[in-house]
Amino acid sequence: MTLVAGGALAPAHAQVPAMNELAEQYVKLVLAVGQHDADYVDAYYGPPEWRAAAEAGKRDLSAIARDAERVAAELAALESGAGDEMLALRQQYLVRQIEALRARVAMLGGQRLDFDAESEALYDAVAPHHTEAEFERVLAELGRRLPREGPVGARYADFRSEFVIPKERLAAVFDAAIAECRERTLKHIALPRDEAFTLEYVTDKSWSGYNWYQGNYRSIIQINTDLPIFIDRAIDLACHEGYPGHHVYNVLLEKNLVRDRGWIEYMVYPLFSPQSLIAEGTANFGIEVAFTEDERRAFEGEVLFRAAGLDASRVAEYYELAKLAERLAYAGNEAARRYRNGLIDATAAAAWHETYALMPPLRAQQRVRFIDQYGAYVINYNLGKDLVAAYVERLAGDDPERRWREFERLISSPRLPSGLRE
Repeated sequence: MTLVAGGALAPAHAQVPAMNELAEQYVKLVLAVGQHDADYVDAYYGPPEWRAAAEAGKRDLSAIARDAERVAAELAALESGAGDEMLALRQQYLVRQIEALRARVAMLGGQRLDFDAESEALYDAVAPHHTEAEFERVLAELGRRLPREGPVGARYADFRSEFVIPKERLAAVFDAAIAECRERTLKHIALPRDEAFTLEYVTDKSWSGYNWYQGNYRSIIQINTDLPIFIDRAIDLACHEGYPGHHVYNVLLEKNLVRDRGWIEYMVYPLFSPQSLIAEGTANFGIEVAFTEDERRAFEGEVLFRAAGLDASRVAEYYELAKLAERLAYAGNEAARRYRNGLIDATAAAAWHETYALMPPLRAQQRVRFIDQYGAYVINYNLGKDLVAAYVERLAGDDPERRWREFERLISSPRLPSGLRE
């Protein structure tokens, strides 16, 4: 029997005992790195004494690196889980997560990686490269469809300004969006009866929304209200942070892997790791799993636009232009790549976001702060979504029910980004 979060006992499974021991060492190494990097440990709900030990005895980075190298070698040397897909995936996951940990330790020790090398080392993936000409073609098309004359960015900002959720209506709009996302998810995915999250509105953050998983099937979800929140962000954030996104992802990992299998490595979530590409990619693709395009427009027109006090007759107009603007999704990656590689400075990076990602100045500046804090993490949103979408759709085809099943299977298993291409 294995002790897990909340003092519950998980049944022992036919796992290699050495892997369980190495999994424990992995968890403790993640906690040790967290003493050097405040953003590194995104969630932890394991034995509190392990965290206390990490805090009481801050380890030197070189010592962490040596232990991580040893653990990685021992994991790689274990007999593979051939014949048992989940055990094989578990071993591959732990090896790759440790490799990412070693890369992060090296970075904390002063090693400089270019954007693509950082992406590969930490997230097991590299985003495609795009040119200004590709984005300019999208901007030209968008310009032809926007009202009035002048710079596309300013005209798109003017258009979008008519679809901001008034602050006094935020709670009503988000409550309605969350309720719908949860109802749709529960029709397809069985969740523990006591799962829940607390929603908070915050300020002074470099991100727009965040899920802080607490363990015991509970999350704290925070929405940043520093900048105007557009009507489409209600569904986006309700799905991405909640159902069937981060909250559901973490709940299923705790239920299926930690509690049912005793895989303690999932009691900790290192942010700068391949797990994040899976987490962000499934959270973004989960929006499309929960809503077809027609279903989303219908719900927003009938419920959310009205709750926000917006003109529901303009739903189609809004989403037609928003869908076109989505083709600029990788523009932010290019800004981050050039900025992290030292080819442009922060001012130029913000200007790139304004020009090619159509971000208002304050939002562009916020995005540069995000890159300063999280680096190549930006690839996890767009590349992650694209990899997850291709993987699920390859297995599910056009069958909506199977799409949900494959999506659930993915967020309940230790699959790596590189494994999505297989």
